[in-house]
Amino acid sequence: MSDPIYSVSQLQAEVRDLLESGYRSIWVEAEISGHRQYPSGHHYFTLKDENAQLSAVIWRSAGRRLQAQPENGMLVRARGTLSIYPARGNYQIIVDQLEDAGVGALQARFEKMRAQLEVEGLFDAAHKRSLPLFPKRVGVITSAAGAAVRDIVHVAGRRWPLLELVVLPVRVQGATAAAEIAAAIQQADPMGFDLLVVGRGGGSLEDLWAFNEEPVARAIFAAQTPIVSAVGHEVDVTISDLVADRRAATPSAAAEMITPDGREVRAWLDEQRSRLGRGLRAQTTTLRDRLERLAGARCFRRPLEPIRDAERAVDQLAAELHRRAQGVLDEQAVELTRISGRLDALSPLRVLARGYSVTFKDARVVRHVADVAAGDEIRTVVEDGEIRSTVVPGQ
Repeated sequence: MSDPIYSVSQLQAEVRDLLESGYRSIWVEAEISGHRQYPSGHHYFTLKDENAQLSAVIWRSAGRRLQAQPENGMLVRARGTLSIYPARGNYQIIVDQLEDAGVGALQARFEKMRAQLEVEGLFDAAHKRSLPLFPKRVGVITSAAGAAVRDIVHVAGRRWPLLELVVLPVRVQGATAAAEIAAAIQQADPMGFDLLVVGRGGGSLEDLWAFNEEPVARAIFAAQTPIVSAVGHEVDVTISDLVADRRAATPSAAAEMITPDGREVRAWLDEQRSRLGRGLRAQTTTLRDRLERLAGARCFRRPLEPIRDAERAVDQLAAELHRRAQGVLDEQAVELTRISGRLDALSPLRVLARGYSVTFKDARVVRHVADVAAGDEIRTVVEDGEIRSTVVPGQ
């Protein structure tokens, strides 16, 4: 009798029946990796240990009854039934119960490293540097063949075509990845980049593990160039994310973060140009109005008239000054005449004019005979002069 010939569908159907009947309710203890929950409500992830891994799925109906929600890095006990996914031909466990069995090995290493570096201050906000608003030259440290570099180039080129991107290719997964990433950061730091982007696309915790290694963290911290970490998807957080100056949820988000939006910049420039034009036109109109008012002013139409008005005012002031000065002089002349008359009446000369005389010895008036002696020189003042005499002895 010849051996039966199966179609692939028939074979998988028989194998699925064997698995589902033979492993209907089994418990597996393993670490969750690569967990994703889709809009349908179904959970897809991998159960793994140090040597093997098993695909797992939790249907939405079972997910509502879970005691523990699946998270990457969790060590869990999962109960379910083994089956085959026919479209891919791989077997999987369909989980209907999930219990937290503690932190997985990789997750434990992550938490230990995180705690150590946090104590050393590698995550402190005081060490974070701001990113340039308009970078000219950016270094991208990632796999040259990965989706991350394509996403960054596409998004950056669309938003800011003036940006120069320089890719420094490294392995982002595997035993040598961390050392290559750290070395690339150290190499790029003195090359004059405005900033560096370090990262890769999504993957499981172990796929992203290079970005949790201590050499990468210390290279990022020591760099003088601002660094953006863009590792995995939005839910993935690595040590490099915590040390870097900025964290981007994805490589595409990193490209948006480091580049200005060219359309927004152009719109802003157009608005500033418009505002400047409006301002200049308004100022020109204001100055033109002032100039027209000045040009129509009387001083410009008859420029000499103010000078002539001033000259007339000066002449009037001079005439008034002369009149007042003359009045004062006239008043002073009358007073002088009055005072002169009084002085003339009291003058000794008027006495002399009436026939009197005054005799002086030296500078003193001789009033008595006893004021002189024989031989003294005396001077007698009369109306029209003086007479000098010598005193002779009396008889």
